[in-house]
Amino acid sequence: MEVYNEKVLYENPLLSLRIFQSQREDNLLINWHYHRELELLLVQSGSMEVFVEEDVFKLEAGDVAIIGANQLHRDRSSAERLDYIVLQFDLEQFFDHSTMPYMRYFTETNHPLSQVNYIFKENSSVKEDIGDCVREILSEATVKQTGYELAVNMLIKKILLLMLRNDKRKVLAEQEDFDRVRLRPVLSFVEQHLTDRIQVEEVCKLANMSYYYFVKYFKKSIGLSFTEYVNYRKIKWAERILLTKDLSVSEVGDRIGMPNMAHFYKMFKKYNDCSPKEFQKRMLAWGGRSS
Repeated sequence: MEVYNEKVLYENPLLSLRIFQSQREDNLLINWHYHRELELLLVQSGSMEVFVEEDVFKLEAGDVAIIGANQLHRDRSSAERLDYIVLQFDLEQFFDHSTMPYMRYFTETNHPLSQVNYIFKENSSVKEDIGDCVREILSEATVKQTGYELAVNMLIKKILLLMLRNDKRKVLAEQEDFDRVRLRPVLSFVEQHLTDRIQVEEVCKLANMSYYYFVKYFKKSIGLSFTEYVNYRKIKWAERILLTKDLSVSEVGDRIGMPNMAHFYKMFKKYNDCSPKEFQKRMLAWGGRSS
């Protein structure tokens, strides 16, 4: 079986997504592939079969399907003309400090995200709402009016919210709101001390937990280890500094509490697939184009 890792190229570096409309007229079977982005398919006309590991989803006009990050998949169109929209996006980039606790619902630690496709079969209004969101994202990304990045960001979050609120089978591994309330002092502490070297031992006391219980509890509640979360928040802050302050890369590293340049570069590349300097050039160049 031939399998390939698809590299999804983003048109706008400010938005970690790709969306396009495609047409096919032959009975074509696409090879097995995967990518780190989530994928949403919306059929405009015609029909297709989507194979996701051991599941098969038959889609017709108006149907949508979601494929999880790194899920192996392929699709086949029928002999009739097929018109469909593909939306691919990096989930992590659409969560900020206030919404990060909800990312754990979509990290697929218990079930692959494709299992929520039952929602679209059982709830036609949700299917239509998500289809409308996908069309709006395509329109915004095509026309590119001022602030379209904000519109796309809101529409992505609306899609996630629709799935979360309509997951009657609890595939998205719901936990009590108590978890988020209990960790709120910890998340606030992290935001206030991003310039420092934050130790797990410090924050355990804020949550009134032992070290080992806190480590497990945080990972279960947030979907990231505490260290991963802190590094993620530091890199997000570094991105803002690179775009708003006239500082060298080493100064930015110092500002976010990552004075070791090798570690800073490694963490930055993990989340952006480029160096801090490359990120800065790319973003500022795009800003100049869209102004």
